[in-house]
Amino acid sequence: MNTAARLQSVAPVGSVAVGEQTHRTTSALFEYELLEPVSVKGKSGPLALWRAHAARSRFGTDITRAHTTPLVGRELEKSLLIGTLERAAQQRSVQLVTVIGEPGVGKSRLVGELFGYADSKPELTRWRQGRCLPYGEGITFWALGEIVKAEAGILESDSAEVAAAKLDSAVAQEESERQWLLQRLAPLVGVEAASPGERQELFTAWRRFLEGLAAGRPTVLVFEDLHWADEALLAFLEHLAEWAEGVPLLVLCTARPELYEQHPRWAGATRNATTINLSPLTDAETAQLVSALLTQTGLTDELERAIVERAGGNPLYAEEFVRLLRDRGLALGAGNGEAAIAFPDNVQALIAARLDTLAPERKSLLQDAAVLGKVFWAGALSEMGARDPQEVEQALHELSRKELIRSARTSSMEGEAEYAFWHALVRDVAYAQIPRAERARRHRAAAGWLEAKAGERVEDLAELLAHHYLAALELAQAAGEAEEAASLMASARQFLQLAGERALGLDTAHAEALLAQALTLAPPGDPERPRVLAAWAGAARQAARHSEAAHALREAIETFRRQGETLAAAQTTMTLAAVLWPPSCSPNWRRCQTPAPRVTTPGGSQRWSARPSPRAMSPSRSGS
Repeated sequence: MNTAARLQSVAPVGSVAVGEQTHRTTSALFEYELLEPVSVKGKSGPLALWRAHAARSRFGTDITRAHTTPLVGRELEKSLLIGTLERAAQQRSVQLVTVIGEPGVGKSRLVGELFGYADSKPELTRWRQGRCLPYGEGITFWALGEIVKAEAGILESDSAEVAAAKLDSAVAQEESERQWLLQRLAPLVGVEAASPGERQELFTAWRRFLEGLAAGRPTVLVFEDLHWADEALLAFLEHLAEWAEGVPLLVLCTARPELYEQHPRWAGATRNATTINLSPLTDAETAQLVSALLTQTGLTDELERAIVERAGGNPLYAEEFVRLLRDRGLALGAGNGEAAIAFPDNVQALIAARLDTLAPERKSLLQDAAVLGKVFWAGALSEMGARDPQEVEQALHELSRKELIRSARTSSMEGEAEYAFWHALVRDVAYAQIPRAERARRHRAAAGWLEAKAGERVEDLAELLAHHYLAALELAQAAGEAEEAASLMASARQFLQLAGERALGLDTAHAEALLAQALTLAPPGDPERPRVLAAWAGAARQAARHSEAAHALREAIETFRRQGETLAAAQTTMTLAAVLWPPSCSPNWRRCQTPAPRVTTPGGSQRWSARPSPRAMSPSRSGS
């Protein structure tokens, strides 16, 4: 205690400073800045001193949102959610909760209320949050990867070496199978794994890592927008809820009703699973909310009744309408009544009306942000629109005050201010208002910025980049811009292939789908087709479709030879040999054969696959 008091006396003002023992114990959790050693009374030599700079981990963006209105009509759901968290903590059990509701009905608000409760408790609760992205059927395990990266403090701008080092620090040193665990976590954070495992093995490793997090203290894992998740992520969450034991863990998912339309059996057979359906507010509850909103603006009772009638129980509609009035500078009094206001039909139209009140340059900035997604960065907006960074900062501040966007506590990109849309619907409406002729340019600009930021870990963002290039390609083709389309096709194919190769270590079916899509962009005659074929064959082989893999490899070998790429042809021939004669195959070649089906290589023609001859399979000729 004497040493701590001496360190306190020499610590920088307004900072947290620690000595050697505390630094050693907590360096995996906090980023420190080494200060000059200090001499203190009672110590023979200088003491090492570090200043705590930031926590390595990150929260999700939604929980930083400040709510200025009371929670209305969700008291029972809030109590149920808090009670489930307490049950998980007291019984050291895993609880799976799915919050279902239409857009704007209050899912994020309910999650925010739970965070406020957990944050107010004297004991610490670990909180990690990931979001499912609305691209295709969802980027493979993106939400889970965000949670692992947030725990380890890995930034999207980190190099592969830095990401690997941070991941290493996040896994407990006493873990009995530490290297095995690190190898299976690596693909989630964009680090190449030496030996990716099968799905069940991956699920087991990821579950053990999350169990390790929850073993120390109660843990909440939030998966946003689960209706955009792919089958693989849903399967893992059910596995986690079913198999994790003896740890206080709450897995909290938010989703729109289409989750059950697409996956009607979601969590149906999972123990400790709870579904919270958020129905629309009653008229009385809506009136209570609207009254609280109008009290802040001094508007009339007449308008209150009109908003209640049109909101249909959707709290977001009521909130957005009052914001629209504020944006327009209206204060309805004796001369302004319901007839003076045009009421949009739904919340999307209401948000569109709000965006129309913005100056053209502010609206264009928001549209650039919408191209990037729900989460975006100030530097990207500067580059995409050739804007001055200071002007962008000022514009984002104004948009934040209008409650269209909000800033994140910490950024996932080093040196970049991160923001998120106030609500996903704001992003959707802003994107829909972009003229089609402009979308291609903006998608390409967004991809260029993300690619530059990702650096050597671009594989982790490959599927996101493929989405941007594919969107730009579709728009360029529709506009008849052949030269632009050809350039975009090459970039889209490149990142689809890279995304497929990344997904091979995570989800074979999704990897095959991505590589099949890449093949459609590499038709016969394209010099890159054999490489994509070889990658697709790897996915087919991993799915035990050996005949189709062999057919694709033969086509790739033939094309490599025609192009004079002897080394590539030789390497692909070795892969073909491994497909035809796997290490586990019986020396009797006939036991390894399967009927020769008629196969179709994506983007190619339909043929009968050829069986290898006994002579070709002879071990004595394996070196040919």
